[in-house]
Amino acid sequence: MPERIVIIGGGESGTGAALLASQKGFEVFLSDAGSLKEEYRNELSHHGIAFEEGGHSLDNILNADYVVKSPGISDKTEIIKAIREKGIRIIGEVEFAFHFKGKGRIVAITGTNGKSTTTVLTYHLFRNAGLDCAACGNIGYSFARQVVFKPCDVYVLEISSFQLDDIVDFRPEIAILTNITEDHLDRYDYQFEKYIRSKFRIVMNQKENDAFIYNADDEVITKAMNQPGFIGYDIKSTLFPISMKKEIPMGAFIKDGDMYLRTGNEFTRMSIFDFALKGKHNYYNTMAACVASSLMEIRNEKIREALRSFEALEHRMEPVATIRGVEFINDSKSTNVNSTWYALESMTKPVILILGGLDKGNDYSLLTDLVKEKVKAIVCLGKDNRRIHEAFQSIVPVIIDTDSAEKAVHAAYRLAEKGDVVLLSPACASFDLFKNYEDRGKQFKKAVKEL
Repeated sequence: MPERIVIIGGGESGTGAALLASQKGFEVFLSDAGSLKEEYRNELSHHGIAFEEGGHSLDNILNADYVVKSPGISDKTEIIKAIREKGIRIIGEVEFAFHFKGKGRIVAITGTNGKSTTTVLTYHLFRNAGLDCAACGNIGYSFARQVVFKPCDVYVLEISSFQLDDIVDFRPEIAILTNITEDHLDRYDYQFEKYIRSKFRIVMNQKENDAFIYNADDEVITKAMNQPGFIGYDIKSTLFPISMKKEIPMGAFIKDGDMYLRTGNEFTRMSIFDFALKGKHNYYNTMAACVASSLMEIRNEKIREALRSFEALEHRMEPVATIRGVEFINDSKSTNVNSTWYALESMTKPVILILGGLDKGNDYSLLTDLVKEKVKAIVCLGKDNRRIHEAFQSIVPVIIDTDSAEKAVHAAYRLAEKGDVVLLSPACASFDLFKNYEDRGKQFKKAVKEL
């Protein structure tokens, strides 16, 4: 008899895992406490996969040989506790897909900020060089779905800390860690150390011939690496640091407007003026992608060519329009304070900042200096904006509350003058007023275009 696999969670990750399990001949049952999207419901039905929604039936779950858990589901939920009490093995969708990837190589990218940009840029560099590759994981298609419908030679995976928490054997040939700042601490019992260790799981199974690309200027990363026993294991992979502050013998660094790149015997030099992505945070993302490309033996000319042609991600510092001299930028993907810090740091014009949403315990003091220097007014976009008022009322003369993207855009436009920037960079999750950050960004863009 085939093994029985139960999938908990029926979003992109869970549906992808169910499709892969079905393709591989397992007996599959999917259970979701909420309601499934119609597209996923139709897919499961089309492939004859049994599922339930609106609650979990223990009888159909606790007879599993093992369980594949979607990353958004916490270990603290009652259903996961019940599965563990029964002694049933639980893994994540990324771990499950890893065992069926065949000979495909993996470049895995994690970090608090920059991982989506780095993932898409790395994919762009690889594809431009003619590699058979896909960008998936925590962006676009799930890893499992990619393995089912279009297996390839190289998987460029964006990996979240939640996904890393559920790996066992998952091993990328190239791992990238962009940075680590406080985020999702509610999931980690408000212990930053747990979140740091979660991010470092990306290198947990790497071997000597594998590569670890990391931000050597990030104090949290370097402190963790230099603290014996902190992450719980020795990093075996070959290290390729990136830096904007010091010269690096192997990896990449930026000095006097040039990037120096080395993964073998000699340095390659490229001008940062060739980078389509601007701003310090994007220079780190670009260096990481370039090191990964060099490790994949992509020629320098191809790397340079692809860097020039890359287009920024939607909802990440995305120019929307300039109306009567006022520039509008959609950075809805900035769902934490550090990401908003990077957005403000790159601004060269006076800013009307649209801030707010579902606060995850943000420390807004990190933004104080940049807000003092660059922000003329704050437009709050959220149901509860008290903490934003408390953080900035003494340094920003105008703070306005709004509860829709349209109202926020109109308020910001009224406050702006020619030469100003209206920047949507919320530093918060979107779920109080929107379906997700994409919905927030699209509503913002719609409102701007209707001005």
